[in-house]
Amino acid sequence: GMRHSPMDVCMCQGVLPAHADSRGELSAGQLLRWMDAAACLAAEKHAGVSCVTVSMDDVQFEEAARVGQIIVIKAKVNRAFRTSMEVGIKVTVQDVLTNVEKTVSVAYATYVAKPVGAGKVELEPVKLLSAEDYLEHSLAVERRRIRLGYFQVFQNLMQESNKEDTFEEEDAVSTELTHVQSIELVLPPHANHHGNTFGGQIMAWMETVACISASRLCRSYPVLKSVNMFKFWGPSFVGDRLVFNAIVNNTFQNSVEVGVRVEAYDCEEWIKDQPRHINSAFLIFSAVNDKGELLPFPRVKP
Repeated sequence: GMRHSPMDVCMCQGVLPAHADSRGELSAGQLLRWMDAAACLAAEKHAGVSCVTVSMDDVQFEEAARVGQIIVIKAKVNRAFRTSMEVGIKVTVQDVLTNVEKTVSVAYATYVAKPVGAGKVELEPVKLLSAEDYLEHSLAVERRRIRLGYFQVFQNLMQESNKEDTFEEEDAVSTELTHVQSIELVLPPHANHHGNTFGGQIMAWMETVACISASRLCRSYPVLKSVNMFKFWGPSFVGDRLVFNAIVNNTFQNSVEVGVRVEAYDCEEWIKDQPRHINSAFLIFSAVNDKGELLPFPRVKP
């Protein structure tokens, strides 16, 4: 049959008070939900079958969007591998009154196509039309290699890490104070039409606990700067209980890294205390005062 040329999926959202955080800015969790939804639509448009989020590369946030502004999310499949696709996501914010447009975020996500029944998925290659398509297509392989290399490096570091580090720091705050745990029940609105929890919804929940964790150190509202190494190790479903654990890993002068680990349980696993590790990620926050000036973070001791 006919294959469509690679078309952008374009999603426009007005930022309403319900989407805003305590500062009247678009909440990062809501934005991550929209980004995942747009990218998933692009992946499914290419695959022709249901797709799930595998990972989202380091997502940087450049600009904040305010209530009354318009968010535009463009998503496009850059390259299809055998069963997975890299989707490029670009988020811009438009001011209705001034007509000024700014880039909010650029991210790359990986989606995997889910076979229907016993069938196997073999994805068609992406049709490349422009010079930009060709460039993104070749860069997708490099990004994939970096992605896989990343996890190998971390695995090695985890094995070599010296637990006996002596820590000498006066006035350092114990990270124990920043530990936050939260439980969510996955309901039908949190999932796709196959009952799999939306990746963007899990990211939004992670952002909430991470933000609370960071706020324990700065007595202010933290601002999300980036989400790093966000990868799914397994699926979760409607009816699962998701347990989120967040803790500050380290602080730098004007930023803080919070680690979040997500575990899923169905009813039976819940009783037996047998969690499935769904995913982990590192979230970087900064903190600002009322005037928008960056606040310093205290040193922490693990």
